[in-house]
Amino acid sequence: MQGVLDVEDVAEVRGVIAGMGLYFLDMRQEPQVQAAVRQFMGSRTMPRKDVIELATNLSVMLKAGMPISTALADIIKLTDNRRLKYAVSDIRRRTEQGMRFSETFIPHNFPSVFVKVIQVGEETGRLDQSLSHIADHLQKMEDLSAAIKRAMIYPSFAIVATLGALGFWLVFVLPGVMATMKDLGAKIPPLTLGLMHVSNFCKDYWYTFFIAGALVYATFRILKSRPGGRYWLDKMKIKLPVIKLIVYNKLHAVFAEQLRILLVAGMTITKSLDMMSGLVGNEVFKVAIVDAKERISTGSTISNALREQNLFSPILIRMVDIGEKSGTLDEQFGFLSEYYIKKLDDISEKMGKIIEPLVISVLGVFFAIIIGGLLLPIYDLVAKVGKG
Repeated sequence: MQGVLDVEDVAEVRGVIAGMGLYFLDMRQEPQVQAAVRQFMGSRTMPRKDVIELATNLSVMLKAGMPISTALADIIKLTDNRRLKYAVSDIRRRTEQGMRFSETFIPHNFPSVFVKVIQVGEETGRLDQSLSHIADHLQKMEDLSAAIKRAMIYPSFAIVATLGALGFWLVFVLPGVMATMKDLGAKIPPLTLGLMHVSNFCKDYWYTFFIAGALVYATFRILKSRPGGRYWLDKMKIKLPVIKLIVYNKLHAVFAEQLRILLVAGMTITKSLDMMSGLVGNEVFKVAIVDAKERISTGSTISNALREQNLFSPILIRMVDIGEKSGTLDEQFGFLSEYYIKKLDDISEKMGKIIEPLVISVLGVFFAIIIGGLLLPIYDLVAKVGKG
C-alpha cells in the first residue's frame, strides 16, 4: 500500500503506519512541486459520488454493529479510488487518535452539510441513520445535477452550431462570392457592402473575438468577487427567459432538499435556515433566507416568512403551510425536492422544443440578411444581361 502523510517528523510517520496495522517498508520526502499539486487537488471539494459511496458503505456497516475503525479499514481495502482511499485512511487515523469523528472529514473538503449531519448523528447516537439520510440526500443532489446538465446540452449545442455556421459563411463563403460579383461588374448595394465589411473584419481581426471573450469573462469574475455584483448576476439568472426555467427550479429543489436533510437530522428550522443561507449558491435566495430566518425568530410562521419574500413559488409556500400545521414539515420538503427535480427532468426533455423556435428565428434573420446581400448583386447582373 502506498500513500502520502502530512506529518512533522519521521517518528510520527512510523507511529501512523504502525497505528494503521501496516509494516513500514520505505519512505521519502515529497518534492515541493508535487506537494503543491497534491494540495491544490486536495483543496477541491470531495466528489459527490465518492461521498455517496462512503456514506452508504459506512451506514450499512455501522447498522451491522461494526466499530467505526473496523468499518473504515474495510472501506480502505475495498475502494480503488486513490483520493478516497487516502481520505478514509487519514479519517481512520485521526479517529483513533481521539478526534471527533465529524471533524475528521473537514481537512478533506467534504460538503459542509455532510459534516453537519454527521455531527448531529454523533450527538443523537444515530450515526448510522444520519449516514443513510445523507447518502439519500447526496444522491438526490446528484440526480438534480444530472437533470441540469441534460437541460443545458441542447442550448449549448444550438449556440455553438449557430455561431459556427455564421462564421463559416462570413469567412469562407461570402468573400469568394463577392469577388466573383466584382469581377463580373455587378453593382454592389449597401447591404452587400456591409456584409463585406463584416466579413473582412472577421478575417483580419479574428483575435478581437478572443479578446472580447476574455474581457467578458474578466468582467464576470470581477462582478462575482463583489457582493453587489454577485447579487446582480444572480438576479439576472432568475429573470432571464429560458435560463430562469432551469435556475429558478434548481434553486427551489436545492432549498427544499437541503432543508429536508437538516430537519431530518434534528436541527431546528432557524439553525437549518442559517446554514442554508451559505449552501443555496444564489445571493438573491440567500438574502431572502436570512430575512425569513429573522422573521421566524421574531414569531412569524415559516410559510408567512417565506411568503413575505415574494420569491418562493406558491406551491412551496402552500406545502410548507401544510407541513407546519400537520407536523410533517420534513415530509413536505421531501415531496417538494422530488417535485422540482422531476420538473427539471421534464424541462430537460422539452428544452429542445423551447429553444428551437428561438434558434430558427435568429438563424432566419441572419441568413435572410446574407441571402439578401448575395441576391441583390445577382439581380443587378440579370438586369444588365436582360438589357444587353
